[in-house]
Amino acid sequence: MKQILQFIELEGGSFRMGSENPRSYQADGEGPVREVSVDAFSISATAVTNEEFSVFVNETGYVTTAEKEGWSFVFSGHLPTDFPETRGVVGAEWWRQVHNADWKKPEGPNSHIDDRQDHPVVHVSWFDAVAFAEWAGGRLPTEAEWEFAARGGLDQSELPWGNSLMIEGEHQCNIWTGTFPTEDTAEDGYAGTCPVDAFKPNGFGLFNCSGNVWEWCNDWFSTQFGEEHPLKNPKGAQFGTHRVIKGGSFLCHDSYCHRYRVGARSSTTPDSSTGHQGIRLAR
Repeated sequence: MKQILQFIELEGGSFRMGSENPRSYQADGEGPVREVSVDAFSISATAVTNEEFSVFVNETGYVTTAEKEGWSFVFSGHLPTDFPETRGVVGAEWWRQVHNADWKKPEGPNSHIDDRQDHPVVHVSWFDAVAFAEWAGGRLPTEAEWEFAARGGLDQSELPWGNSLMIEGEHQCNIWTGTFPTEDTAEDGYAGTCPVDAFKPNGFGLFNCSGNVWEWCNDWFSTQFGEEHPLKNPKGAQFGTHRVIKGGSFLCHDSYCHRYRVGARSSTTPDSSTGHQGIRLAR
């Protein structure tokens, strides 16, 4: 095992997975809340950093999906005002196709990660995440493992620390503050990614399970969870078109994407890469 990540050993156990929050997105299949049990496993305390991913690339010569394709999606608010017009995502035009954007150049040409070595690596596809995990001697967590760990021992709390977004007026995570998508006031200290160990850890010692970057899970995305009760070590659907992502990102905001809650979920195709997708490992 490459000793580049701190792993936390968890004994496993039963928990109530999912959410029936009235503000959840029906198509995401957050509910019904269901009893799930997971065996003992370990999970990294933080998302994989740029520095850690650099070690992997330097040792293996690995080329990411975005580098092979020659482009990735970048949030428009992080581009210079005079950046040439590029193709946007229909319905989410703040995502722009930027040529030569990748993990080393998160905002495209003339950007760099020199001052973001302790920030999460982004612009990594599911395939990139699996390749890194195999090199590091780990794997991607199942959705059930991820949520069990992110909850930190709290039963059905909305967030890793409880139900209130702020505690005594202090921000607990890195999400969008202001008016999405036009103004991020950075009241939480960051406009964009933050260091992987920013803010306080949850009850199990995991950092940034809400916000900062979405994290890949191994599961194919499905809204069908099986008939067994309790579900034991569920691994998701046997096949599909999208993989599960959890945790939300620095672009989540109550008015648009309320998915930084631990019971929330989303999905994207395994070959996709964006400026807010990262990796957390299990083993």
